[in-house]
Amino acid sequence: MDALIKTLRSNKPDSKTADAKAEAKLPERSAELDPSEFMAAAVRADRPRPSRAEAEAAVTTLLSYIGEEPTREGLVDTPRRVVEAYDELYQGYHQCPAEVLNRTFGETAGYDDFVLIRDIEFTSQCEHHMMPFYGKAHIAYTPVERVVGLSKLARLTDIFARRLQTQEHMTAQIAAAIDEILKPRGVAVLIEAEHTCMSVRGVAKHGAITFTSRFTGMFRDNPAEQSRFLSMVRAPQR
Repeated sequence: MDALIKTLRSNKPDSKTADAKAEAKLPERSAELDPSEFMAAAVRADRPRPSRAEAEAAVTTLLSYIGEEPTREGLVDTPRRVVEAYDELYQGYHQCPAEVLNRTFGETAGYDDFVLIRDIEFTSQCEHHMMPFYGKAHIAYTPVERVVGLSKLARLTDIFARRLQTQEHMTAQIAAAIDEILKPRGVAVLIEAEHTCMSVRGVAKHGAITFTSRFTGMFRDNPAEQSRFLSMVRAPQR
């Protein structure tokens, strides 16, 4: 289910010179994520940030931009409330994914099958329009001797969800963090979500669901394990 993106090429001859082609060529992007995305908190101490007062002033400016009167009774405290809401909605920038997964347990009695947690509900914010998208994450991994606490995978999902995101990037981040830190035999991540930037604006298609997936190790190399994971995710709840 992983998306494969190919560059579209024209069949017509290109009249540009070789030098012009070289200058126009887009840089290649690595398929691997930068480990800093999941090994440390996203907020760095050396990065300057606006003050809370400056953030509230920015909200006031936006209220004026849409045609509102920021001094009317219902809006007097809105800048403060918005900034407080941002502190909650984007707390994932201040949390470290690696710390969530660093405590494991070895009492598994030789368990050698995958561990699946499905229906992890989350809400995130689209980085393109800063509008919510929400849904469920389904995560499986096949441990090597040691396992992580089940709640940690839900916490990991929340850390990445509470940042500005694309669903594709969030899916890759969750899988990469588990793969790098736990070093299991394989990881499977499936996310399904509705994006309000598509359902309440633009094409306004309410109820349209986006699916993204990422498989590593045995889930990537063994179609039977992929199928078993997907069938368990889709099995009816009891």
